[in-house]
Amino acid sequence: MSDELFSDFPSASPAAPPTLSTEGTVVTVMPLTGVGKMLAYRVPPALEGRVLPGCLVRAPLLNRSELAVVRGFGSDGDFPVSRMKLLHSLVQPHPVLTPDLIELSAWMSRYYAANLDAVLDTMLPAAVKRGLEIKRRRLLRLVKVPEPEVLEKLRRRAPKQAAVVDFLAQQTAPVARELLVSRLEVTTGVLTALVTAGLAEETWEQVDRSAYQDEFGEAERKATAKVDLNPEQLCAVEALNGALDTKKFSAWLLHGVTGSGKTEVYLAALKHALTLGGGVVFLVPEVALTPQTVGRLRARLEESVGVKAVVWHSGLSEGERYDSWHALASGEARVVVGARSAIFAPVKDLRLILVDEEHEPAYKQDETPRYHGRDVAVMRAKLAGAVCVLGSATPSLETLHNATLGKYHTVRLTKRVDDRQLPLLHVVDMTRETMKEGSAVLLSRKLRELMVDRFEKREQTILFLNRRGYSTSMVCPDCGWVATCKHCSISLTWHRGDDMLRCHLCGFEQVPPKKCATCSSEKVRWKGFGTQRIEDIVQKVLPKATVVRIDADALKKKDLLRVLLADFRKGKIDVLVGTQMIAKGLDFPNVTLVGLIAADMSLHIPDFRSAERTFQLLVQVSGRAGRGDRAGEVVVQTFIPASAPIQFARRGDFDGFLAEELENRRQYHYPPYRHLIQHLFRGPNQEKVAFYAEQWAKHLEANPIPGVEIRGPAPAPMEKIKDHYRFHLWYFTDSASRVAPLLVALRQTFAKDKDVIDTLDVDPVSLG
Repeated sequence: MSDELFSDFPSASPAAPPTLSTEGTVVTVMPLTGVGKMLAYRVPPALEGRVLPGCLVRAPLLNRSELAVVRGFGSDGDFPVSRMKLLHSLVQPHPVLTPDLIELSAWMSRYYAANLDAVLDTMLPAAVKRGLEIKRRRLLRLVKVPEPEVLEKLRRRAPKQAAVVDFLAQQTAPVARELLVSRLEVTTGVLTALVTAGLAEETWEQVDRSAYQDEFGEAERKATAKVDLNPEQLCAVEALNGALDTKKFSAWLLHGVTGSGKTEVYLAALKHALTLGGGVVFLVPEVALTPQTVGRLRARLEESVGVKAVVWHSGLSEGERYDSWHALASGEARVVVGARSAIFAPVKDLRLILVDEEHEPAYKQDETPRYHGRDVAVMRAKLAGAVCVLGSATPSLETLHNATLGKYHTVRLTKRVDDRQLPLLHVVDMTRETMKEGSAVLLSRKLRELMVDRFEKREQTILFLNRRGYSTSMVCPDCGWVATCKHCSISLTWHRGDDMLRCHLCGFEQVPPKKCATCSSEKVRWKGFGTQRIEDIVQKVLPKATVVRIDADALKKKDLLRVLLADFRKGKIDVLVGTQMIAKGLDFPNVTLVGLIAADMSLHIPDFRSAERTFQLLVQVSGRAGRGDRAGEVVVQTFIPASAPIQFARRGDFDGFLAEELENRRQYHYPPYRHLIQHLFRGPNQEKVAFYAEQWAKHLEANPIPGVEIRGPAPAPMEKIKDHYRFHLWYFTDSASRVAPLLVALRQTFAKDKDVIDTLDVDPVSLG
């Protein structure tokens, strides 16, 4: 978590008045082309008064016309205004960045050690940068019905025009031109002739490309129209509404057990923010959660309050993404729901930011700028003078630490709504299970029996395994050879659907070999298992059941995830087998059984957060069961049942787990007690990458940065990805905001080969 969040940082302020001269207004822009510095231009007379801070423009740069974002009025240099070039054009009619986003970009550039142009480029959707416009269609309506004798002459002279007149005379609303052309089989010239003759009038209509318009049916709308909050929820809403009334920045942790009704608290606070005239950003960690959240919002707000909510994430089409952006930039919409990048939506008069499942690693961007959506949300709220609410049943240790220090206010929901019981959790020792069965088993007897019971009762089951494919590796028992990706340090996974070995890092694929590549043995066989294999086993256990798998391999078509989840909600699917896409947030009342196939998988990852991740996963996946009127059960399959995360999750003892894990972190000075910065070197030549990582370490020794503990260099856990070898160093510090700029400055004095790329990752969530 950023240590700048609560330091003295200037709040977003109105733009300074424009600098005027006889030559016109002067603006400073940041090109999005890697120039790395601000440039000043004059505003052409045709654009006077329309070019404002936050606008996207095209500016002359050498012999090209490049995209740039207007940062402010005036120029910081002494360059004569008369010699400044004129801007070429305004790309979008509205500013693409609000004042708080302009300041946020500067903070992100400093804190995350990223170039400002890269930050600005990330903030803007591709459709906005391409100059896409709202989609419109031409409509025709009859404005004058001809006299009978005139219409008769028209039928003889121009029968197709007469046919259009007859058709339009029967309509109560304007008709799209393309519909008239296709339905009546006429040309556009026929329609133009009617307009010229004054019989018809042409108008334009905006085509709405809003995503997820049909998420909830009428029954669901009625069901979500009115909800009575319990006393804990009412206290939470009262606290958040009080914070909103102050119209000042504050950050809140909403810590509620799974099924405690956090979403209802979000919606109540959201509605209050709207009554105050403000806008709202609602972040969810996975695209899978967006339709459900949007459906609830639209059912609750659009019909009763009349406020439009739009969707924002990378899975939308360009048209859908642009229309969402335009609705917010123009003020037509005041609420946006989306994944990580929605934090950059141009919401006007921002009053509330909601971050659901704030602990999720999905909020961390793995490309430059490597920002964390949760931390950026808190900083944006600070700059906008808004309230930020971080919600989770299993908050991250960083968030809990900030709450302990008093930086965040805390409200807790300790009970499920309607006093529903938390699911009964069974821990199955798979070592003993294997001994009883006489061979390795993937589904324990307990899980199989409960699945059959639920199917007979017409209840639903979710099975979770965070490993896709059919088998995780292909091995030779004679010599130990493993089929690995030639581009990455990872074994290839067999996908039975197309009988291919595939790399889950770079996408490389090959036909499975018939013999061992090392000793030519024909005994090569599959080892391990993935979601495809579990799907097959479930179908054998429940031959009459409808079993569906949800993972990255199964969801190749756009919107297929939405369709499958909608079918599951309607009861058309009996068993859902999936990866992390179905692990959290989803609310299906008829799910009464959840099975975690390999609950201890994440404990074997060499990462100091592995215990925290395992505990969070167990609690979150377990929370999908028993959310309706019927009690739920959870089966946790593990080879290490005595491990602390599994035992704490079994008892539902969050505070006990927290105390033990924080003590472990304190002992080794890991986050949240210190910040981490990863410095990664990568390139196609292993020796060269290792050499420059070592040289950089020596450069640091010669130019030490106070208050930094350095570990490394060493090969990264995933030593090779996409033909690039990887070495890294770790920096431990009390102040990432102080150290990151110093590292950036020191990099400028270090010469390295052009084939070696180095990146800084501030507050990484993975050690890979």
